[in-house]
Amino acid sequence: MSVSVSREVARRVFANEFNVATHTFKESEDERAPNYVLFPTGIRANRVFIVGTLTQLDNIGNDSEWWHGRISDPTGIFHIYSGQYQPNSTSVLRKLDPPTYVAVTGKPNVYSREDDGLTVSIRPESVTEVDSLTRARWVAETAIQTLERISSFRENPTQYAEKAKTHYGEDLTIHHDAALLALESLTEPL
Repeated sequence: MSVSVSREVARRVFANEFNVATHTFKESEDERAPNYVLFPTGIRANRVFIVGTLTQLDNIGNDSEWWHGRISDPTGIFHIYSGQYQPNSTSVLRKLDPPTYVAVTGKPNVYSREDDGLTVSIRPESVTEVDSLTRARWVAETAIQTLERISSFRENPTQYAEKAKTHYGEDLTIHHDAALLALESLTEPL
């Protein structure tokens, strides 16, 4: 008998919200329990799905490949890091030539740095080069999902929204405005 393990849904999130999401937690004491990041709009995620412009890509490894990429969306910059433990992503990144549009599914990573506190990045599970229409669709769908989360946060908060209120506060104006500006940035009809 085989046991099917389903993967968590990869959440769509803009860079401005992703980069302030520093609260992590597990829902059980099991050492194999997934690590979650709590977003200010009241969702948890152990996987994210982003699409944007890969603006910079550097091999920062000394003894082995360790790629750092900067991916821009209409609200800010995501940082991705890929190395020997992400062989598929590393293989794709090695061949890319910025600037180009990419879709990335990966794990959020929150870590502490001596010089600037907590830093948030993505460890990519997959990286795919995409076209401008795919990027525009992602922006539109992510903006809609962000606005829906904000509405739910205010009108029908979940347990995660309540945790987000405690950790980040209740003012979601910056994320609301960023979602609207992202929608306004779209010049191509979908």
